[in-house]
Amino acid sequence: MKFSLCQMDIVPGDPEANRKRVQSWVESIVKNENPDTIVLPEMWTTAYTLPQLEEIADYDGEPSRTFLQQLAQKHDVNLIAGSVANKKDDGIYNTALVIDRKGNAVYEYDKAHLVPMLDEPQYLQGGKKRPEVFELEGLKIGLIICYDLRFPEIIRPLALDEAQALFIVAEWPEARANHWEHLQIARAIENQMYVLSANRIGSYNNVEFSGRSMVVNPWGDVLEKGSQHKEEVITTTLDLEKVKQVRKDVPIFESRVPHLYD
Repeated sequence: MKFSLCQMDIVPGDPEANRKRVQSWVESIVKNENPDTIVLPEMWTTAYTLPQLEEIADYDGEPSRTFLQQLAQKHDVNLIAGSVANKKDDGIYNTALVIDRKGNAVYEYDKAHLVPMLDEPQYLQGGKKRPEVFELEGLKIGLIICYDLRFPEIIRPLALDEAQALFIVAEWPEARANHWEHLQIARAIENQMYVLSANRIGSYNNVEFSGRSMVVNPWGDVLEKGSQHKEEVITTTLDLEKVKQVRKDVPIFESRVPHLYD
């Protein structure tokens, strides 16, 4: 399965401008790369304009969900469509959306862990459910959002549920770029799965974002890595036999002793 990761900048506080940008990106990527799936970064509709979200966030996933469904269906491509600020009856969530190439809404996930360093807890609600495995064209996938990467305890269940790849959509800051890279490699090694990330570039409110979107294989090898400052598309094809081989060669799941982990 072929994936294209969008490492893009985001127009702060302007969902309509960002939808136009995403539409242009998808059209260009389909034409030039012809992937099965395109991956967008975190909060691509608004960026981290947290004080404005009450006015500009989606409501129950709209209009972003319908926009993405039409885009996916028109271009015959799956979208792991990053995340959007999403107002619900009990508050605003950071919600990831997945749409298949027929325009079906396959999966949604609300970011569980909120970033104190970026004041998320002041403006957002944390998700109430852990991420779950979903499928796109037979590939078993886990999806998390940015800061979730620091919490291996919510990622391990995805591997135990036979996820073959973990996707991370992010606005990870440059100040912690070293953690961004090494934690992805660690998650790939300890769960013996591919890890793919789409991070934004640019800056907002004195925070610079780190780019460096990555593809890491189940052995922990970095196959692809984006630059720090440049908008770009990273395209890769996953060899799922690699997941099977690594899990056979180093059978960590058979060696687990769960009764000792409580």
